[in-house]
Amino acid sequence: MSIKNNHKHPIKVSIVMPTYNKYYQTSLSLYGLSKQTFPQAEYEVILVDDASSDNTPNIFKEADVPFKFKYIGMKQNKGRSSVRNIGINHAEGNLLIFLDGEMLAPPAFIENHYKHHVHESNLVVTGAMHYEGVYTFVMPDYNEDQVAHLKELVSRDPEYRRLYENYEQTQQHSNVPCPLVTKEDINTNRFQRLSFPNRYFLNSGLKHFGERLEGFTLPYIAFLSGNVSVRKANLKKSGLFDETFVGYGAEDWELGYRLYKNGVQFVLDPSTVAYHQEHGISKRKVKEQ
Repeated sequence: MSIKNNHKHPIKVSIVMPTYNKYYQTSLSLYGLSKQTFPQAEYEVILVDDASSDNTPNIFKEADVPFKFKYIGMKQNKGRSSVRNIGINHAEGNLLIFLDGEMLAPPAFIENHYKHHVHESNLVVTGAMHYEGVYTFVMPDYNEDQVAHLKELVSRDPEYRRLYENYEQTQQHSNVPCPLVTKEDINTNRFQRLSFPNRYFLNSGLKHFGERLEGFTLPYIAFLSGNVSVRKANLKKSGLFDETFVGYGAEDWELGYRLYKNGVQFVLDPSTVAYHQEHGISKRKVKEQ
């Protein structure tokens, strides 16, 4: 494990971020986490690299971040559950936020998660039900649906349209991603022009149960490990992620179910939303897994 900015101040929040071959997106995610309103000396980011074969191992050297930053590189691919558990075991904070490596967090993200847990000790807080996607790069492995969607979004902004058209003319057959969103775009929120909501669960009627899902019999489906917070003590009581789950599995729901059985209250808060940076997705592979 490599550590940068080893502050002496007690850590209150540990962000556990697994990543695998998402170098470009993860670099922007770390930048977003460096712009938080939460005190910089009071949170840490633990990036667990699940044996990436791209440039991800260089992120630790490149990252210019103000928070305590821990990089843990796996020599062999372990899978989502295992690397999250490794992150948990290296976490110093009493509050854990699980955040996927390609999630772009707005400035008040940590603060908005943390405020729920200050006065209550038995919560799971999620922003994942208010899912927002964003295209920060043109990735060479986008599927046809993603390409069509991106073309529609860039058509609304002259500068993004120019960048995309330049990519089509000069780099279309390259394996190198084309940057669309800059750090300045993150600072000014301009990147939101390339964002979109995809709220499957809320659109399916879940919103009628309110922020605390009162009366809903399956609240544990709100435990989506791409963006969720829980106290470490609750995890120690209920157990960590089940490492027998591999690939795209329901390992987060299964852990959420154990937390639910131990009486944890689930909270949906749209102010804790983060933006998922889109990457290439093989629909066939996801369905198979």
